[in-house]
Amino acid sequence: MSNSLYPKFCPVAMAASLLEPRWTMLLLCELWSGSTRFNEIQRGVPGMSPGLLSKRLKEMEATGLVMRRRDGGGHAEYLTTPLADELEPLIRGLGEWAHRNIDCEVSLQALDARVLMWNIRRKIDRLHLPKPKCVIQFILNDAPNDTANYWLVSKPGEETDLCYTDPKFDVDLFVVCELRALTSAWMGHTSFETEIDSGRISLTGHDLMERTLTKWLMRSSFAEIAKGPAEEARRVAG
Repeated sequence: MSNSLYPKFCPVAMAASLLEPRWTMLLLCELWSGSTRFNEIQRGVPGMSPGLLSKRLKEMEATGLVMRRRDGGGHAEYLTTPLADELEPLIRGLGEWAHRNIDCEVSLQALDARVLMWNIRRKIDRLHLPKPKCVIQFILNDAPNDTANYWLVSKPGEETDLCYTDPKFDVDLFVVCELRALTSAWMGHTSFETEIDSGRISLTGHDLMERTLTKWLMRSSFAEIAKGPAEEARRVAG
């Protein structure tokens, strides 16, 4: 259907025209999660080229979903508008619907270690870490690709940092795992206990950090969403 025939008098069609461009909803989710600067946003959606990200942010600014401003240091920041914030529970609802009803085997096919780790670093509960400063190295085996290493550095009073190169700190805990297993446990398709018992996730290092993993590493906000009847039936059959 050509753009000229698109039924824009329909409210659903008007909403779709704002949200259908690829990446738009993911960008909104990244902004709602606290990213404001261009480089932060790009780390949350590494599949986007810088050029496409810049283009999409300009389009979202033009449609009133995003506003651009300068912070105290003169750096550009991107913030959602009240118009966009009205969409947050609706887009969250879409995610919950998908998590309930789409086969987890489908959701675990196209994995992205960088996106996973960028989101996991937001879910480190520093209050439950046994040390004021902790360094956790994740060693992800994603056959047939090369093994990938990521470091989470947690310091008092600072946001947990994600490093793609060795920060040269002593590591308190090594988490060696399959990318699929870590994604599955974090998203709630399985559990950390199940993946650890199976050997697909192994922990080595600080004993208390090992034993309290599920306290300081919180799962995705979708992990507690109950599965729909169709997906639950598939899980039981499997």
